[in-house]
Amino acid sequence: MSANPSKIANGLIQEGTDPEPVVIIGAGISGLALAWRLERLGIDPLILDAADRFADTWRQRHPQLRLNTHRRFSRLPGRPLSRSVGDFASRETIIEYIESYGRALTSRITFGIDVRRIERTGDAWQLQAGAGEVRARQVVVATGRERLPKIPNWPGIATYRGTLRHAVEFGAVEQYRGKSVLVVGCGNSAVDMLNHLVRVETADLSVAVRNGAAIVPLKLCGVPVPRLSGLMSRLPTRLVDRLLTLTQHLAFGDLSRLGLPEAGIGAATRLARYGVAPAIDDGFVDALKAGRVTPVPGVAGFEHDRVRLTDNRALTPDVVLCATGYSPELENLVGHLDVLDSKGVPRFQGAESRDDVPGLWFLGMKPRLYGTFHAARRDSRALAKRIAVTR
Repeated sequence: MSANPSKIANGLIQEGTDPEPVVIIGAGISGLALAWRLERLGIDPLILDAADRFADTWRQRHPQLRLNTHRRFSRLPGRPLSRSVGDFASRETIIEYIESYGRALTSRITFGIDVRRIERTGDAWQLQAGAGEVRARQVVVATGRERLPKIPNWPGIATYRGTLRHAVEFGAVEQYRGKSVLVVGCGNSAVDMLNHLVRVETADLSVAVRNGAAIVPLKLCGVPVPRLSGLMSRLPTRLVDRLLTLTQHLAFGDLSRLGLPEAGIGAATRLARYGVAPAIDDGFVDALKAGRVTPVPGVAGFEHDRVRLTDNRALTPDVVLCATGYSPELENLVGHLDVLDSKGVPRFQGAESRDDVPGLWFLGMKPRLYGTFHAARRDSRALAKRIAVTR
């Protein structure tokens, strides 16, 4: 199936008299997966995206990036990834895959439209954007749970004179050669950066760990560990916690002896509660054991050119890389509808709904052990069926 080029456009939204049956906000992997499923149910959704092209978020990721979910779990409905991409697809592969997938849809896709607020008007929803307005019977917010990078408001951060970056600004790893680098955090994004940093000769490399770490190897006995995520997702959370802890100890031994404390709660529980995924090692732990990475306590604050740690030590790194999470940034869009929890995350998502906001859905907002692509496949299937019966 090939897309009509006129259906992929940039431009103003034209006001109409009849509400759209379904509007999807976001042309990322969740929005595209849902559109594919709706098309097969005879529904023609309108997709609005604030970016000006497909895979814009992926294009902003660092060039060394490879998915840490296996190829089997890194595809959208109707189109598998070729075995030629290897077990773990590169950033370039994913960008090409998403763009090709989006262009093969027959859904109407309009870029450059930043929907700023959703209001209930009568029996429909009104979407307000700088380019105009659209009315819709049903609205799916699929803008992603990692829309806004977050850096804590540490004391002294406003006057810090060193280089401070969020993980999303990591960039090419070669720029860190010969520099003193502090990575803050030890979750999935932090360990991904560390996996690359240990491959260049930094002046020194430290990792600030506040809440411990849950790390599993990329492969164990030749088997890609992420390939088992589908099986683990079907097991009770407490059992998965134990299995991941056992896998970490079998692969690495007791990392706490090297200064890397274990997380206070199980990895699967941590993912469900706080959205922090288990980290995938691909060289970091060997470098840690070789003394090339120094674990330090968490960050307490900043003092001009120094980083103060919770044990009152101070470091003077050339670069501080913060792997401190993201926010879905939905407050302006739907905060007035009382659908967000205290962390700004939707209280319901996927095929879940609420009677007081009929026809409002959220997709791609919940972290999953098997990754965002597989979540988009599974959750879009259930949501498409709900939309079809409630339109």
